[in-house]
Amino acid sequence: MSDWKQVVALIASNVEDHYDALKLRLRHKLGIGPVQVLPYIGHGTRAALYLHGRVLADYSVTEPMDNDTIWQNMLNMYRRFNSHEVPQTLVRARFRDWEVETTTDEEGFFEANFKLDEPLATDAIWHEVQIALPEYADHEGARATGQVMIPPTSARFGVISDLDDTVLKTDVANLLKVARNTFLNNAHTRLPFSGVAAFYQALQQGTRQNFNPIYYVSNAPWNLYDLLVDFFEVREIPLGALFLVSLGLTDEHLIRPSGMDHKLGAIEHLLNTHPDLPFILIGDSGELDPEIYLEAVRNHPGRIPTIYIRDVSGEGRNDVVGAIADEVHRLGAEMLLVPDTIAAAVHAVQRGYISADALPAIREERDEDEKAPEGVEKILDADTIG
Repeated sequence: MSDWKQVVALIASNVEDHYDALKLRLRHKLGIGPVQVLPYIGHGTRAALYLHGRVLADYSVTEPMDNDTIWQNMLNMYRRFNSHEVPQTLVRARFRDWEVETTTDEEGFFEANFKLDEPLATDAIWHEVQIALPEYADHEGARATGQVMIPPTSARFGVISDLDDTVLKTDVANLLKVARNTFLNNAHTRLPFSGVAAFYQALQQGTRQNFNPIYYVSNAPWNLYDLLVDFFEVREIPLGALFLVSLGLTDEHLIRPSGMDHKLGAIEHLLNTHPDLPFILIGDSGELDPEIYLEAVRNHPGRIPTIYIRDVSGEGRNDVVGAIADEVHRLGAEMLLVPDTIAAAVHAVQRGYISADALPAIREERDEDEKAPEGVEKILDADTIG
């Protein structure tokens, strides 16, 4: 960020901090609404755990249903973005005999990181962390249980995947379609890319029915976290730690950080956290995934054997992506521009990432996903929303 932007961000952040503090004091006087701690899926190793979350007041997003109207979806989306964060409050996290205390930042986010004195003896994948807000002990939502994913020793590789136009259809190249897909749908009506759930299940299981961890790195805001997790569960896409972005004014950025810096930083963190694990990267050609993944290959030689790039931009980007793929190949890895999930899955079988037995299920799911439910097609049709 240039110097003048840094100064503007700093001034604006200070103004917003004073406004948020004033608003919070007023809410305390009038009686603050229900406070809720929202832990996000964490990640880690047998020697360190990383858990992220947020503390909000008056959080009232309703559970999505198949028959929700456009207006119900819009109201839920408004509530997600009109969140009332609770800044500068104490958060106490406990994992077995370890306990850490941290404080929420100006946007209500917190990080609870554990450095364990002795590595865990278990090879279990999911671990519970208890979260509590001492200041709001009388609030029903002031306690929660967070889940942390730790890859087992049998994991052969990890997967780092983009979300928009890689896992779920967003059409990031078209702002109107992005708005429709994001604001007018819910977890039941948003569409996945055809066959993606079966393909990711196959990657997670590998060829030995083990567990290869999957992580999701996206420039989507944390406000959409519950929608994304619900989407994964409804569509049976494997869950994993998410790395999203914080919207708002901070000392470092205006509204949101650089998308390239965010994605590359998350990938670097995962590669450094798991130094003995190779990673497969999955993204799309619509934005800068090829450029970001190339930089990761340069910074971590030998760690990223394969990159799958879903072709969503057509010929407009093919020459650019092709040149990047050539550079990736020169560095000892491979980047494939694939037209669909099946092409990536066939290659994954050839490379020994997934079992050939998984291909029929991926093809079957691809065919089912391509039959978009009539209700979803109507929602996505501009004529139905005026």
